[in-house]
Amino acid sequence: MRIGYMLSEPRESADPLAALRDEIAGVAADGFDSAWISHIFGLDALTALAVAGRDVPGIELGTGVVPVYPRHPAALAQQAMTANAALGGRLVLGVGLSHQVVVENMFGYSYERPGRQMKEYLDVLVPASRGEHVRYTGETVKADLRLTTPGAGFPVVVAALGPRMLRLAGAVADGTVLWMTGPRTVAEHVAPRIRAAAAEAGRPEPRIVCALPVCVTDDRDAAVARANEIFAVYGQLPSYRAMLDREGAAGPGDVAIAGDEEAVLAAIEELRQAGVTDFVASVYGNARRTRDLLIGASKG
Repeated sequence: MRIGYMLSEPRESADPLAALRDEIAGVAADGFDSAWISHIFGLDALTALAVAGRDVPGIELGTGVVPVYPRHPAALAQQAMTANAALGGRLVLGVGLSHQVVVENMFGYSYERPGRQMKEYLDVLVPASRGEHVRYTGETVKADLRLTTPGAGFPVVVAALGPRMLRLAGAVADGTVLWMTGPRTVAEHVAPRIRAAAAEAGRPEPRIVCALPVCVTDDRDAAVARANEIFAVYGQLPSYRAMLDREGAAGPGDVAIAGDEEAVLAAIEELRQAGVTDFVASVYGNARRTRDLLIGASKG
């Protein structure tokens, strides 16, 4: 299992892209396999990775995740191909639906039938990002074009949690990227569905990228309480709430990986056994101690 690191948002830096470059360089120097950046209301993830990651070789860089609603899939493909060219072929494009409260209340788009939206989006995005001519007419999107952008051909992973989305991620894309999803849910729900869909479609074994909060500490109870506080919103959003319910988790703190070194390593191993191919750590406390453990795990 590969070990990745969730990058922080350099909100207070006078030069946020330089700060991000320095963080990527540090993550690469520490031997992590990948570094990931979220795309919410701060930096544009693809632009930031193209600029900040260009001069840091040898580490895979991923988005976790770019929402599909605000832009045409060919436009996103073109941007991602350009970023991949800048990065020398090290990009993983993570895409997702976002959430109804964001799509409808903030962007003003309809969130009706999100599964249909993602299927049609991927039907254009995936072949377009490979440089293929796309002729497509769906209910939500149309395309008749071929991009000549450099940087074609990179993994596309989908924020897939429900059964339909997992089937799409396995059959059409290269895997899934998860958040707030614990080991039991991966083993019993995610891995079987996405692997079956990939096999049925004749595609390679899918990547299962699992990101979770991590804190190495001697006071696990305090770390769990802190995770419940920091990540409270994810216990309220329906898609993540469904994953927490599957896991039998009362809140985000119950799926956070918190405890001493032995306990954290055991939890990471449990994810590997559940079927996770890439674990991405979102460090939220005791940064140096936690990172030191993760560095050891990434080399182990």
